[in-house]
Amino acid sequence: MRIAEDIIIKPYITEKSNVEMGAGKYTFIVDISATKTEIKAAIEKLFQVKVLSVNTAKYEGKMKRMGVHEGKRADWKKAVVKIDLDPKPSAYLTKGGKEVANNKKYKTSIEDFGVAQ
Repeated sequence: MRIAEDIIIKPYITEKSNVEMGAGKYTFIVDISATKTEIKAAIEKLFQVKVLSVNTAKYEGKMKRMGVHEGKRADWKKAVVKIDLDPKPSAYLTKGGKEVANNKKYKTSIEDFGVAQ
């Protein structure tokens, strides 16, 4: 199992991603071989938020040229993560029929996302 800091590379900040932040959707550039479950676990560990869904997209690197030299940019992967804006405590029944509430403290936003100074 890889560590969370290796999976999440950096936030992906565009006009569209800034608008979607109000709806609880945050966009990140992630490791190209990361799965949705690994991305979900990494986001929950790094930012202490409850992740509802993860959507991913792979992009091929473009061919670039500088004078006579040609090269290819690296392939990359983008993940759009939807977080729970109103986390409620979860309750479940134990074997004896007793109800137990799980009061995990989740944040409702990612504060250090895209703060450009």
